[in-house]
Amino acid sequence: MSKIQCIGVLTSGGDAPGMNAAIRSVTRAAIAEGMQVKAIYRGFRGLISGEIREFHTEDVSNIIQRGGTILRTARCDEFTTPEGRKKAYETLKSEGIDALVVIGGDGSLRGAAALSAEYNYPVVGLPGTIDNDLYGTDITIGYTTALDTIMEAVDKIRDTASSHDRLFIVEVMGRDAGFLALNGAIATGAEAAVIPECAIGPDELTRTLKQGLRKTKNSSIVLVAESEVTGGAIGVARRVRELYPEFDVRVTILGHIQRGGSPSATDRILASRMGIAAITALIEGQRNVMIGIKNSQLVYVPFSRAIKGDKAINRDLVNAVSILST
Repeated sequence: MSKIQCIGVLTSGGDAPGMNAAIRSVTRAAIAEGMQVKAIYRGFRGLISGEIREFHTEDVSNIIQRGGTILRTARCDEFTTPEGRKKAYETLKSEGIDALVVIGGDGSLRGAAALSAEYNYPVVGLPGTIDNDLYGTDITIGYTTALDTIMEAVDKIRDTASSHDRLFIVEVMGRDAGFLALNGAIATGAEAAVIPECAIGPDELTRTLKQGLRKTKNSSIVLVAESEVTGGAIGVARRVRELYPEFDVRVTILGHIQRGGSPSATDRILASRMGIAAITALIEGQRNVMIGIKNSQLVYVPFSRAIKGDKAINRDLVNAVSILST
């Protein structure tokens, strides 16, 4: 493979705290290696339409502490088609971009994998998603910040729940994965976590709530992943009202506040390490891989594994919620 002289970087899919730290790291690591950096705005949509400009060191100054992504992000149905990816590839070639770094979640890496496979083009992915659902990495960029946001919000909800003897059903993000709900429940002392990996029927919900909602308690919190499998907070609240009509049940949906805010130290460090690793991977001739972290060590994970493997929930954590709610 010829030497990489210019790299492109984009963010795609849902934003996550720490994406700016990753952009900063990729940019500065590439420049340190003598490469030119071109920033692609609005994800794959911007790649197709040519929303691109060169980045220098000063372009990524004072962004490590900012939430969101300075490159913006957008969904792009056109990129899911071979015709759309052909346009994207033609843009990369016309801009002189030799390799691409994609920062995003499952859908973003699927698109990156397709582009790389169809055109034998060097692409490296960084796992940027608050859901923490990508296989092959212990943690994803944005996850710890979102978890901290959930913890702070639920702590405040607990105050009002205690004041009014209420049961709060709190919905957190995690359409296909319950990592935020499960670890959020442990961090906040919630009485139960309802997650898609552990489908809860009426009988199991009854057992779960009986364990957590004791008569000696004057308030309770249940965290629910937003998944269709769980029914979300509204669905769970409806079932709880049927089972426990004596409880004053309230629903809170945290929504997009989980994606915002200044990234935690953990996310800033993780994104910075992964950004440098992405450039190292490209220099080593790697392609079609995601940068992951396992046991504090950076690893290369083939896209095929990252997007196809189901990241398992730690059953010890499920047990912990059950034990700690007794």
